[in-house]
Amino acid sequence: MNQWLLRLAILGIVSMAHDVIQFDASIAQAKPAESSTGRTDSIQPINDRFHDGMAKEIPDFQKHIVPLLGKLGCNGRACHGSFQGRGGFQLSLFGYDFNADHSAILDPSTGRVDLDIIDESLILTKPLDADSHEGGQRFKKNSWEHHVLKKWILGGAQHSADQPKRLLKLDVHPSSVEFESTKATDSLKVFAHWEDGSIEDVTILCRFKSNDTSIASVSDQGTVTSHLPGDTHIVVSYDNAVIPIPVLLPFEFNKQPEPTKSNHQIDQLVDLKLRKLNIQASGLCTDSEFIRRVSLDITGILPSASRVEEFLNDADPTKRSKLIDDLLGSEGYSAWWATRFSDWTGNTEEQLNNALPVRNVAARMWYEWLRKRIDQNVPYDEIVQGIVTAESRNQDESYLDYCKEMSRACQPGQASHFANREGLPLFWARRNFQTPEDRAIGFSYTFLGVRIECAQCHKHPFDQWSKDDFKQFATLFSPIKVNQNLVAADAKKERSNLINNLTGDKKLRGSNLRQVLYLAAKQDKTIPFGELLVNVRELTDKRQKSIEAAKRQGRQLKAPTIPSGKILGRNGLIMLDHDPRRELMEWLRDPENPYFAKAIVNRVWSNYFGIGIVNPTDDMNLANPPSNGPLMEYLANEFIKSGFNLKWLHRTITTSHTYQRSVQTNDSNDMDLTNFSHHVPRRLPAEVIFDAVRLATGSDENADQLREEISSMAIADGQTKIRNQQEFALEVFGQSTRDSNCDCDRSDAPSLLQSVYLRNDTEIHDRLIDSKGWVYQVCKELEVAPPSAANSSQREAAFQRGMTFRKQLISQVERFLRGSEAQQAKSRKQIRSAFNRATEKIEKLGYQTPSMAQLFANPQAWSSLEPIAAKPASRDDLKALVHQSYLRTLSRYPDPDEETIAVDYILNSESSGDGVASLVWALVNTKEFIVSH
Repeated sequence: MNQWLLRLAILGIVSMAHDVIQFDASIAQAKPAESSTGRTDSIQPINDRFHDGMAKEIPDFQKHIVPLLGKLGCNGRACHGSFQGRGGFQLSLFGYDFNADHSAILDPSTGRVDLDIIDESLILTKPLDADSHEGGQRFKKNSWEHHVLKKWILGGAQHSADQPKRLLKLDVHPSSVEFESTKATDSLKVFAHWEDGSIEDVTILCRFKSNDTSIASVSDQGTVTSHLPGDTHIVVSYDNAVIPIPVLLPFEFNKQPEPTKSNHQIDQLVDLKLRKLNIQASGLCTDSEFIRRVSLDITGILPSASRVEEFLNDADPTKRSKLIDDLLGSEGYSAWWATRFSDWTGNTEEQLNNALPVRNVAARMWYEWLRKRIDQNVPYDEIVQGIVTAESRNQDESYLDYCKEMSRACQPGQASHFANREGLPLFWARRNFQTPEDRAIGFSYTFLGVRIECAQCHKHPFDQWSKDDFKQFATLFSPIKVNQNLVAADAKKERSNLINNLTGDKKLRGSNLRQVLYLAAKQDKTIPFGELLVNVRELTDKRQKSIEAAKRQGRQLKAPTIPSGKILGRNGLIMLDHDPRRELMEWLRDPENPYFAKAIVNRVWSNYFGIGIVNPTDDMNLANPPSNGPLMEYLANEFIKSGFNLKWLHRTITTSHTYQRSVQTNDSNDMDLTNFSHHVPRRLPAEVIFDAVRLATGSDENADQLREEISSMAIADGQTKIRNQQEFALEVFGQSTRDSNCDCDRSDAPSLLQSVYLRNDTEIHDRLIDSKGWVYQVCKELEVAPPSAANSSQREAAFQRGMTFRKQLISQVERFLRGSEAQQAKSRKQIRSAFNRATEKIEKLGYQTPSMAQLFANPQAWSSLEPIAAKPASRDDLKALVHQSYLRTLSRYPDPDEETIAVDYILNSESSGDGVASLVWALVNTKEFIVSH
């Protein structure tokens, strides 16, 4: 590419369930603390009470010893809290298994606690001596930490294992911090409210963490220091409580931000936060930016040049709202969002390989099931209900009818037939989704936006869930069984008969049976299918009596629970004597559910802004609060009130000024990436890029056909159609692997390979010079030379192919002329077809071809070929062509400089076709093409 092309490229935009224990009277009588909050009803901090070692109080293991060990780093992942422990001593990570930790500390064979010679206890001597302790010195002799541990041992190193204390609330003052300058400080005070009514200042025992140390840091004592302007959270952890405290330092701006003129509730809530940060929001984007942005975001489809022109010339002030409605009613909307839902639910043929007797159809069935419901705007909770509570058979459907319907759905091109079924049992059939633990993790990712897997091995470091919580939650999924050989009791005989009829009573199993069933399915025969079953256990009289006795005595029984600690089922318990998924679904759609509505709201929001209100979008935990809490609450609550209406959610977001803001920043919001003060450019998803290249380079006819036949586009779940072909471009641009239900399976990170693909891959160059492409189309319309092959070797290969067609055609014509009239009548159509093919190939090489009449008059007219006389295109024609190039790629007109450079470049190219091809290549390689802006 020469300097003209480089100039073109440069111009492009470029539960823990604690029972109650009687509070220690000696603590209750301690002197109240005088705090900056005015609270005088709380117990003094433990470092004040034990500073001189004279306190008579006995520290509490749960309230004081375990938090102190955490503060000292003893139960951290780098020390005794690791899975292997350290020095033969292992504590629970972050210290939430009180019984196990107490047993480990008091192990009589270790000498960690010596009740006879207190000062010889290793728990005292090791942290004092930096030389003998691998972790170094953790405190000094006669420090308050030393006094607390020693006093606990003197008191007998007690722990009430059967009566853990219950923390009601962790109260942090101030509840938010707003700084006025950098290097300013503020101190947090933390008060623990226990079930016995006591309140204690536990600031010194808390763990503090900043979510962004560049904005604010925090000391071990809770002193917060401001740094750069912006906002973040300080996370305070104590016992099972995790409290995020907002911290904010306004940006320096020479004038007060102007309030939003929009009455849209999203704009009002975003503006409220921006004004606190002293940020002025950017103005609205242009019409050309809007139509491109909203078309790609809602449908994943690049708008055509004609639609862009029509929109830009429309003077209707409501045209943006009307365009949004048109897009939400289009086939592209349901196609693209079914793909996104396929990502979140884990739809992948690789993991469904053995889910059905017929392979390579399950993923497409899954996709079509989702697409139909999104197209019909079925409420989100009903879509999820069809997944969570799915049954293999429809209501009142016999096993034989079920097999007939499934056999039909497995036929080529019939996957959409599966969409008519009531449920999606395939969700439970994946190979990586068969253990209760895997299901608990995947379910939480998909429907709760929660990464609960941490609690599988230890207490969640940033939330309230313990290892026991995870175990109980996973138990909910243990009764679910599904595979292709499993059927209900009433279907076993019917299944056996179907197999016998297909195998001729041969006792076939495994791969042999599968081969027979596969061939039978191809012949449109009814084959047997497996079923999803829930293995429930009847509640025995003995068990029922034990439950009633426990209730009378006030005892609690272990039962499966959900992540928030709320117990499901009859009488507060699920005994798994029935399908637990019904009650699980009831909890999901409960308006009080803290995750369900917010999880999908957050994911949809992230699709439009490139970042969630909670980010990452599937990591909704107490230590990762929303960047704008009121905004999240508003959207989630109104989404529930709308009846979980997905189109309401899309329309509400996209009609806001917040969504329609420009990428252009000002002095106040240039550094803001999380408060939605301007549109932050982001790379388009893999499927969208792949289709955009096809639409930009294809002829008008082919592009229109592609937009009409949505199912042939990558946005219509490219995984199910292209994955087996290992489509290179989709992999390069980070298409979701769907290995898990984690949002991290999709990548939007830029890479050198992506640039190399767009710049140098043969697929891109082939599209530019394709005879069915747009460049070839406009060259033909202008009667100018089409683009040549990309390089000399390709050109030579193409020339040889063209010459082969020429020789074959000459031979056909000569045979035709020698033949009888009857023979000529039979072969005339074949010759015309061959003539058209040869003409296309040879003209593409830039050579003249004779007409059919000339060819028949003299077959040797093609013995020597003359180059097509390059007809100079007029400057006006080239201006129009350049305008179309920009409209079909960047959805805008070129500015005057871009127009001049592009026209001059085409005029100075070896041929007009080469110049146009290079122009389109340059536009496809701009940042403006590859990102949302």
